[in-house]
Amino acid sequence: MIVVERLTVVFNPGTPDERAAIDGLSINVPRGQWISVIGSNGAGKTTLLNAIAGSVPTAAGRIVLDGVDRSGDPEYRRARIVGRVRQDPSAGTAPDMTVIDNMALASRKGPRRLLPAKPASLKRRLVERLAELGMGLENRTEENVSRLSGGQRQALALLMAAMTEPSVLLLDEHTAALDPRNADIVMALTRRFIRDYRLTALMVTHDMRRALADGDRLIMMHEGGIVADIAGEDKASATVEGLVRLFRDVRGEEYAEDRDLLS
Repeated sequence: MIVVERLTVVFNPGTPDERAAIDGLSINVPRGQWISVIGSNGAGKTTLLNAIAGSVPTAAGRIVLDGVDRSGDPEYRRARIVGRVRQDPSAGTAPDMTVIDNMALASRKGPRRLLPAKPASLKRRLVERLAELGMGLENRTEENVSRLSGGQRQALALLMAAMTEPSVLLLDEHTAALDPRNADIVMALTRRFIRDYRLTALMVTHDMRRALADGDRLIMMHEGGIVADIAGEDKASATVEGLVRLFRDVRGEEYAEDRDLLS
């Protein structure tokens, strides 16, 4: 469960360049719900994820995760309950460490640690998890992650983020840097992990088609706030064209290419 109340994040405070990246935003995400987050560049999407993860300071508001106010917790403390996959496939893994060592590090975090009494037992369990990816990584456990393809690395990062069953999973355009085939593979894994582990997830994406196809709910952000919140039958019947019209209305524009929203 995620509760964000009147959240404000200010960039460059006290300078002529001061601006509110998030401005009084509130949102309630029930446990197990998957939300897709869309909006143009600079709308505040990644900043919202950063604020929940604790990687940017907040000027005002509260962030409650699983009923506990985490507003004052530093990022390293929230990392035990927050899993995150970023756009860069190299950002979620240690490239100079082996596949199995990356998995072992991930197993040591989170509220549900996977550490059994004996290291051999841990390795067996981690190899079983690697086999879930269907990429043959269970046979490459002693290779450095730097030798993996971008799609393999991102799939590994997703598994590492999800397997400890975090309270919150944050996905920040996690397929944007992949080719279409690998993006589809990683999205299929995303659906499976969110479903099987019953994760509460926020997924930032510029792909409105994907945002409509996946998740239980869709929010559109603009200038640091939420301008649309669509779920249920409304989401099921929504179209890309309708979202573009809504976005134009929000910006007060009669016509726009909207490349930053549609890309």
